[in-house]
Amino acid sequence: MSKGVAITGMGIISSIGNNVEENYQSLINKKQGISKIQKINTIHKDVIKVGEINFTNEELVNTLGLSKDNNYSRTAMLGQFAAKEAIKNAQITDINAYKTGFISATSVGGMDMTERFFYSYFNEDTNHRYIESHNAGDSTSKIAKSLGINEFVTTISTACSSSANAIMLGARLIKAGKLDRVVVGGSDCLSKFTINGFKTLMILSKTDCKPFDQNRTGLNLGEAAAFLVLESDEVVKKENKKVLAYVSGYANANDAFHQTASSADGQGATLAMQKALKTANLKPSDIDYINAHGTATPNNDQSESHALINVFGKFVPDFSSTKAYTGHTLAAAAAIEAVYAVLALQNDTIFPNLNFETPILETNLTPKTEVTTKKIKHVLSNSFGFGGNCSTLIFSKI
Repeated sequence: MSKGVAITGMGIISSIGNNVEENYQSLINKKQGISKIQKINTIHKDVIKVGEINFTNEELVNTLGLSKDNNYSRTAMLGQFAAKEAIKNAQITDINAYKTGFISATSVGGMDMTERFFYSYFNEDTNHRYIESHNAGDSTSKIAKSLGINEFVTTISTACSSSANAIMLGARLIKAGKLDRVVVGGSDCLSKFTINGFKTLMILSKTDCKPFDQNRTGLNLGEAAAFLVLESDEVVKKENKKVLAYVSGYANANDAFHQTASSADGQGATLAMQKALKTANLKPSDIDYINAHGTATPNNDQSESHALINVFGKFVPDFSSTKAYTGHTLAAAAAIEAVYAVLALQNDTIFPNLNFETPILETNLTPKTEVTTKKIKHVLSNSFGFGGNCSTLIFSKI
């Protein structure tokens, strides 16, 4: 049975960069990717602020070499873009040389295309091809096929913790000896449905979001995709692979409090962090940096702040939320933040919490607001979803 879960490749596309290096440069140069909606035909265009990726759908079609009559959603295209970078980064030439799986997370799925043609479906059949790409599993199937993976393919959709659970499942399958290699992550594009939905919940900020600030007013939505290649120690040893970091801890818990809100005391988040530390055989004091969920909503940041104090007491490690850079990318959030966690480990660098000014009065926690260099061995990353689904991952150096 495999004892370690190595990360050997990463790929990402977000509003702050089209690959891993571009994302890293934006993080250390405090270059955020938040702007008013430009690419979606909505009444909120030029009003609501989001994290949009620069590529148009047409540009993605050309970049990926797809046929003009394809039925790819934007979610599938972004996912394929990032997954291919991860495979290349891991220097994999034969994807099926070992038992390989693919686990992808999404919440938007293909609704960006089906909502576009919803009112015309009954009058003409030109765009009926997008109906079958609506479901969440379609983007997973398309990405897996483009990579040549068919041993094990599945989709996870647990709201904003989705790709954390994809990473966790991949790690567990490798540890159990079921698979030798798993490509894990998530992809979500922006859509009118999600923009309108979050606006209805009254948790969208009219300005750039301010995670963990007393005067925070809500989140900025974003779109992104990120994937990591996980491999067993046996494959790493046999192929003499370069290891970027290890998935050392993981856990999932549930707040069981409310459909869309977290409990005030952060019970689910507390359990997830405690269980992840136990899985990694680490003490709270071993954590050097926390990439917080930090959505900048009044409820989430208060709940997570209490959970951090529950777990770490008076000695909460250096922490920050990177969502002020990218926006909240829903099911892709944990995957892009996993990439950021590995970059933090590789570069011994903490990325700043942008736009912060005043600590939350109840908890008085202050995130890191400047790029900070320090020795980092273990990074804890939180992701909490609707339905109380709370997940924590821990990434470690060799």
